[in-house]
Amino acid sequence: MYENKISIIGTGYVGLVAGVCLADFGNNIINVDIDEEKIKKLQNKKMPLYERGLKEIFDKNIEEKRISFTTKIEKAIGDSQVIFIAVGTPSNGDGSADLNAVKKVAKTIGNIINEYKVIVNKSTVPVGTAKKVKNIIQDQLEKREKNISFDVVSNPEFLREGKAIYDFTHPDRIVIGSNSKKAKKIMQNVYRALYLNNVPFVFTSPQTAELIKYASNAFLATKISFINEMSILCDKVDGNVQTIAKTMGMDGRIGDKFLHAGPGYGGSCFPKDTKAIVKTAGDYGLNLRVIQAGIEANKKQKMYMVEKIENYYETLEGKKLGILGLSFKPETDDMRESASLTILPELIKKGVKIMAYDPEAIKVAKCYFKNFDKDIIYCDNEYEVMKNADGLVLLTEWNQFRRLDLNKVKELLKQPIFFDFRNVYKKDEIKEYGLNYIGVGIGNS
Repeated sequence: MYENKISIIGTGYVGLVAGVCLADFGNNIINVDIDEEKIKKLQNKKMPLYERGLKEIFDKNIEEKRISFTTKIEKAIGDSQVIFIAVGTPSNGDGSADLNAVKKVAKTIGNIINEYKVIVNKSTVPVGTAKKVKNIIQDQLEKREKNISFDVVSNPEFLREGKAIYDFTHPDRIVIGSNSKKAKKIMQNVYRALYLNNVPFVFTSPQTAELIKYASNAFLATKISFINEMSILCDKVDGNVQTIAKTMGMDGRIGDKFLHAGPGYGGSCFPKDTKAIVKTAGDYGLNLRVIQAGIEANKKQKMYMVEKIENYYETLEGKKLGILGLSFKPETDDMRESASLTILPELIKKGVKIMAYDPEAIKVAKCYFKNFDKDIIYCDNEYEVMKNADGLVLLTEWNQFRRLDLNKVKELLKQPIFFDFRNVYKKDEIKEYGLNYIGVGIGNS
């Protein structure tokens, strides 16, 4: 067995990015998934998801034979010293993380291993999961009457969709949650390329590592909710949230990241992780009031965008609106918890016909909006959505939407109204082209 042969169970967003990047670090990677269609695609060098820069590194490591794809989990586990669990942990109805897939993989590992292994929780999981995984594996070993040592490590990911390749190869820190010196040394070897580049490594207990992930995402989500609430106040009192955010960001204690007002946060992490940490705290009799307030503010912000549109017209019945952007952020086709999933159905309920375009997410959007086929027309480019529209709504700040031909925008729109819900443009600039501009918390100052 190669000492640096690694299995990664799960080829979703985290598993595939981790697999490709770890292969690029010189490791031998086996990516495993039960989805036969997805594995066939990967074996045929086709990407099941869009992430900027992923395909190039993927092709390189396929060519150099450092990464392979299979549905044969038993062989992959048997051939590897390190096994990453990177399966989905979606939210349950009560906000808790669904650990069924993690538990199933742990049980499989316990049924297979015949020598020392390091099992790595890469999935985002609540505190105490490392212990649960360890107990499941130990239970299976006892049923097999086997006495085999193994270690479970918590190694959370901190990837931003659209910038995941950079984040994985240039991380702010690597968190290793383990009480085993042997496991820590092996994990250092897995990330040897980063260790040699002096990336900070944080060695801590599994439960602290699990909480670091949730605490980080909950803080960033709350920061977004804070500036979004400020944007509503700015709309009421004629303030400018951009100036406020910029000035706040000059304070080193605050920083300028995640202080951009918009239609609310989305994606696979912030909504799920904030709910999960609130639920975990509740299980221990605690009420995380700040994080809960951030969750509620985020819901309100998405509905506030609908209100801003509705308040501009006497009625929305029969109106046609052009929508720029459907994914929750640029450089990804991910629409999980996207603002568009709230805003578009609400507009349709009020009688609006939608013309929509997104550079990558249209295929995904057709699945999410399958019940609105008669109400949404998907366009081939950004200008097609504007033709005879009663207004233009910018929801996702893709680069190509940042340099629109504003003369053409004015010419194509039936009514010259531009709802810029990412504050990409300057109000004065837009007004020069004869367009009425509605931003988020911009005011007149």
